[in-house]
Amino acid sequence: MIDTDGYRLNVGIILLNQDSKVLWAKRVGQEAWQFPQGGLKAHETPEQALYRELNEEIGLTNKHVKLLGSTRQWLRYRLPPHLIRHYQKPLCIGQKQKWFLLQLIASDNEIHLNNGDSPEFEKWYWVDFWYPLQEVVYFKRKVYENALQELEPLAKKANVKANTSNSTKLNFQTKYTFAKSLQK
Repeated sequence: MIDTDGYRLNVGIILLNQDSKVLWAKRVGQEAWQFPQGGLKAHETPEQALYRELNEEIGLTNKHVKLLGSTRQWLRYRLPPHLIRHYQKPLCIGQKQKWFLLQLIASDNEIHLNNGDSPEFEKWYWVDFWYPLQEVVYFKRKVYENALQELEPLAKKANVKANTSNSTKLNFQTKYTFAKSLQK
């Protein structure tokens, strides 16, 4: 579903395990890693899309997870010009995402990447809470940062100890600022 501004409505999923790590997945046939995410279908609420995508992409149901919360607002990113499919109607210029924080309450063995018709991921790992900011594709980075910052207090409240030391954030910010300066 694409809104009137050209953004595809989407849900993002941050899944925490009992060791406060987040699930980080590699897309099939690519070197791209990301959190699970997926688009809303017509007449589907964000929460309905969350559970459908959770099942399609990583084989989990609402019985395997505890919903800790979601972002208050939709977070947006624009696609770089070379990724916009100008021949498609309606034109999609980016994603508008509602992010959900879930805690896994089942075994890791319940995670299955081949649950949908065409799997989106070929492997996954548990990584530190802030690790995705260092690895996600550049045009999604700000959305990831905003989602993690907003949902971090909910992770802490649930006694999930997110690795949120200032040194981790500072090291990332230094690397990110340096990398950005090289792009100029």
